[in-house]
Amino acid sequence: MQKAVVAKVGDYTVRRCEPGDVPVVMNINMTTLPEHYTDSFYYDILREFPEMFLVAELGGEVVGYVMNRIEYGFSYLRRLGLARRGHIVSIAVKDEHRGKGIGTALVLASHEEVARKSATECYLEVRVSNEGAIRLYEKLGYRKTGTLEAYYRDGEAAFVMATRIAR
Repeated sequence: MQKAVVAKVGDYTVRRCEPGDVPVVMNINMTTLPEHYTDSFYYDILREFPEMFLVAELGGEVVGYVMNRIEYGFSYLRRLGLARRGHIVSIAVKDEHRGKGIGTALVLASHEEVARKSATECYLEVRVSNEGAIRLYEKLGYRKTGTLEAYYRDGEAAFVMATRIAR
């Protein structure tokens, strides 16, 4: 069966996640991020939003991922309006593969999938101390729209960052 490739960056391929990729994705999450999810959470996202759960691979090895979902709620970019929003739930790239454009490719591929679902904006939460990720998101058009105090289990706050999605 042909894997659904959605983007390329150098020798890396971005494609849709498959059920067999989930254990590797969980391992990437465990080794790169302090936030962890239950096994069922990954499979739920994959089942509900299969086209929005993407992995980056090199030579058949999954080295990064992004999980997205679609939500309805108050806009992060407009006052007093509801929006169909893409939510980047989690994104990570193995340490040894960072700095090669993989995170950028994953976010941009996410934007394309979110646009296909008629979302008008995309948002995410990021640790206030994660300066590298904040710079990446700003470079991709995200802006800080709020702060969630004590958002993470260890008590650290998160910035909410959002961007418009062109359709």
